[in-house]
Amino acid sequence: MKMLSGTTVLILVGLIEACVTVGEPASLCQIQGSPEFPVLSKEGDVMIGGAFSIHSKITQPPFFFTERPTAYKCSSINLREFRFAQTMIFAIEEINNKKDLLPNISIGYRIYDNCASTLSSMRAAMALMNGHELTLGNGCSGQSAVHAIIGESESSSTIVLSRTTGPFQIPVISHSATCECLSSRKEYPAFFRTIVSDLYQSRALAQLVKHFGWTWVGAVNSDNDYGNNGMAIFLSAAQEEGVCVEYTEKFDRAEPEKLLKVVEVIKQSTARVIVGFLAHVEMNNLLEQLSLHNITGRQFIGVEAWITADSLVTPTSFSVLGGALGFAVQKANISGLEDFLVRGFWETEFLCNGTNRESVLRTCKENPDLFQLKGHDDGLEKLRYPTNIYKAIYAVAHSLHNILKCSDKKGCDKALEIKPWEVVEALKQVNFTIKSGERVWFDETGAAVNRYELVNWQRGSDGSVLFKPVGYYDASLPSDKGFSLNTEAIIWSGGGKELPVSVCSESCGPGTHKVLQKGKHACCFDCVPCPVGEFSNTTDSNDCKKCPEAYWSNQNRDACLPKNIEFLSFTEVMGKILVVFTMFGLLLTLIVATLFLVNKDTPLVKANNSELSFLLLFSLSLCFLCSLTFIGQPTEWSCMLRHTAFGITFVLCISCILGKTIVVLMAFKATLPGSNVMKWFGPAQQRLTVLFFTFIQVIICILWLTIKSPFPYKNMHYYKEKIILECALGSPVGFWAVLGYVGFLALLCFVLAFLARKLPDTFNEAKHITFSMLIFCAVWITFIPAYVSSPGNLTVAVEIFAILASSYGILFCIFAPKCFILVVRPELNTKKHLLGKTQH
Repeated sequence: MKMLSGTTVLILVGLIEACVTVGEPASLCQIQGSPEFPVLSKEGDVMIGGAFSIHSKITQPPFFFTERPTAYKCSSINLREFRFAQTMIFAIEEINNKKDLLPNISIGYRIYDNCASTLSSMRAAMALMNGHELTLGNGCSGQSAVHAIIGESESSSTIVLSRTTGPFQIPVISHSATCECLSSRKEYPAFFRTIVSDLYQSRALAQLVKHFGWTWVGAVNSDNDYGNNGMAIFLSAAQEEGVCVEYTEKFDRAEPEKLLKVVEVIKQSTARVIVGFLAHVEMNNLLEQLSLHNITGRQFIGVEAWITADSLVTPTSFSVLGGALGFAVQKANISGLEDFLVRGFWETEFLCNGTNRESVLRTCKENPDLFQLKGHDDGLEKLRYPTNIYKAIYAVAHSLHNILKCSDKKGCDKALEIKPWEVVEALKQVNFTIKSGERVWFDETGAAVNRYELVNWQRGSDGSVLFKPVGYYDASLPSDKGFSLNTEAIIWSGGGKELPVSVCSESCGPGTHKVLQKGKHACCFDCVPCPVGEFSNTTDSNDCKKCPEAYWSNQNRDACLPKNIEFLSFTEVMGKILVVFTMFGLLLTLIVATLFLVNKDTPLVKANNSELSFLLLFSLSLCFLCSLTFIGQPTEWSCMLRHTAFGITFVLCISCILGKTIVVLMAFKATLPGSNVMKWFGPAQQRLTVLFFTFIQVIICILWLTIKSPFPYKNMHYYKEKIILECALGSPVGFWAVLGYVGFLALLCFVLAFLARKLPDTFNEAKHITFSMLIFCAVWITFIPAYVSSPGNLTVAVEIFAILASSYGILFCIFAPKCFILVVRPELNTKKHLLGKTQH
C-alpha cells in the first residue's frame, strides 16, 4: 500500500493514545494532537461507528518528516455514500423506537468520512476506537468508543479498517466490500459483511461471458485488493470456462500514466467485450479517458461496485457504457426509508424546517457541504446498498439484545459491560428476518448469502439512463442453476438488439476441428476439415472422432453413414457378364453332349471312350455351374459350397481326362505284339480310377469343412470407405490343399498326355488333352498371383474367370475337333479313317 508511509507519520504524530506528563499527573491519559471528530454523531447507551466516503476526493498534505502535517482537505460530495450514512441513521432511529428490540437501550452513532482514501480510513479507525475525548482519566486501557463499526464501501479501505481494529476484536460489518481476501477468518476474525463475496461474482462473470459466446475478452481492474483478488478469481474461472483473455490491465486512481496505457491497450485490442473489475472511482477515471479518446463500441461487463453508480451517469457516458451489463446488489425494499432520505433526515439532523425562511436557511447552511445535497431525491429508486446497511445495523442490534439478556418485561440489563469479542461471537449466532421478509445470517466466513441482480444500461423514454434488471444470479444455488436471464430485454452496446460477437477466431462448424495457432491463445485457431473416416457433429470441436468400424464419414464430415457393402452381385455389370459366359459355356457343353448322344454309335464317338466323354461333359457342366456359387451375397452355406464344389467338380473333370489319357497310352501298348494290357484297364477300371481320384478330393474337402470351414467375412481393411463382403477361407491350408490337388492331377495328366502326343495313330486324342492341360495349368498358374493381389470383389471375379477359362479351354481343346468332324466333315467319321487306312 503506497499510503503506508504517510499513515505511519500521522499515527506517530497524533492519532494514537499515549500516557504522557504535560503539566498533569503522570497517570492522566491524554490524546496526542487534535482529536478526529465525526461528521455525524449522536450519543446513546451503546455506540455504533460508521465509515463512509461522503467525499470522493482528498488533497493530501505534504510529508516532510520535519514538521507536523497539515490537515488534509476533502472535496466532491458523493451522494451515494452520503445516503449510506443516512440509511445507517434511519435504521438506528427505527430500532430506538422499537419496544421488542433493545427496549430500554438507546443506540448512538459516530459516522466518519474517509474521503475515499485508505489514509483517512486509518484515521477513522483510530478515532472510532479512541473516541474524541481529550482525556480518558487515569488509565489508557479503556473501552472502545464503539461496539461495532459499519463500513467501509471499498474493499481496500475495509481491509485497513479491519486490520487496525482486528487485534481489539471490534466487529466490522461491511455492506459492499466484496474482496474474497476478507473471507479469511484467520486474518480477519472480527469481519462480517452483508454482501456476498467476489468469489461468486467473479465466477458468475466468467459464466456470463461464456453464456453469450464471448471467448475473446479484455479485462481491466483496480490496482488494489478488491480489483486484484477479484480479477484473479475471474481469470481462473474464465480459463475453466474456455474463455481467453486478450489482455489484463490494472491501474490505480492515483496513477494517470497507467490509466493512459490502459486506454491505449483498449484502443489497439480486437476484443469487443471488456470485463471491468473496478471500483466506481477508477471506473469514473477510465470512463473520462475513453470519452476523451472517443473509444466506443465496446461491450462492458461490470461488477456491483460501478454498474449502478449514479456518479458515472453523465451526458457523454452513455456513448461508452451504453448497453453495459453487470451484477448489482438487489434494490432496497425498506418501507419508510425513501421518505426519510428525502425529507426526514434534513428535518431531524439539520433542523431544516420551520416557518421562518431566513432562520431555516441560516440553520441549514451551518454545514455548507452537506447543504448542497438538500432536495436531491433523484435516483432513489436505484438504491441498492441501503438494504445491506439496514441488515448490518439490525444484526448488531440483535447481538446486543442477546448479550444484554433483553426481554419484553424486564428490558435489558444495563449493568452488563459489553466486550467487543462478545459482540463478535453474538454476530456469528444471529438469525433473524427483517420487515421485508429477508432472512439475515452469516456463514462461516462472516458473509451473508445474497443474490445479485443483472442490470443493463438502457435509455429511458425521456432520455435518462436506466439500470434495467434483465435477470439475476443466486449465489446460494448450484452454479449450473444460479442464472436466470431475459436475453430479449437486453440492449447491447450501440443501442442494438443484436448480440455482439467477440471471438479471436470464428467458430468451427460441424465437420471441422480446431487447430491452435502457434504462439497464440487457445481461442485463436484455424478450422481444419476432419480427415476421411472421421467426423465432428458439434461446433468448435477440439478434435474429430473416428467413425465406428462399420461406418464412414459423409462428404461434409459431420456424420457417419453405414459403409456400402460390396460383393459381386447378379445385378451389376460384371456379374451379368460372368453369368452370360457361364450360361453360354453350359449351353455349349449341352450342345456337345447332345451331338455326342446323337452320334453315340458312330466310330468317332466310340473310339473316344463315350462313357468317359459323357462323364467329362457332365463334369464340365458342373464346372460351369459352380462359378455361379461365387456370385451373390456370401452366406455360410454358399461359402462352403463354392470352394468345395469347385474343387470336387474340377477333380472329377481332370480325373476323366486323366482316364482318357491312360486309355490312349494303354491302347498303344495293346497294339504291340503279345500285349494284353487293355484287359487290366477296361471300363470298370476307368470308372474306379475316376471315383478314386475324386474321392480323395472329397476327403480333403470334408476335412477342410470339419476343421475350419469357409465363412462370410466383412473385409473393412482393404477399402476404408466400404465393406467387402467375401468368403474367408477359414483354413488356408484346406484351400491350398484342394487347389494343390487339382493342380497335381492337371500336371500329371499334362505329363502323360505329352508323352503320348506322338503315338502312331491318325487321330491321336493325346495332343488335344496336352493342349487342354497346358491351357488349364497356364490359367491356374496365372490365377494364383492374381487371386492374392486382386482387391475386394475382383478376387471373386478372378476366381470365376479362372474357372470359366479353364472350362472353356478343356471344352474347346478336347471336343471342338470331334464336333468339327461330326458336323462339318461327317465323311471322316469312319473306322477306316480313324485307323489311318484312307487316302487323304
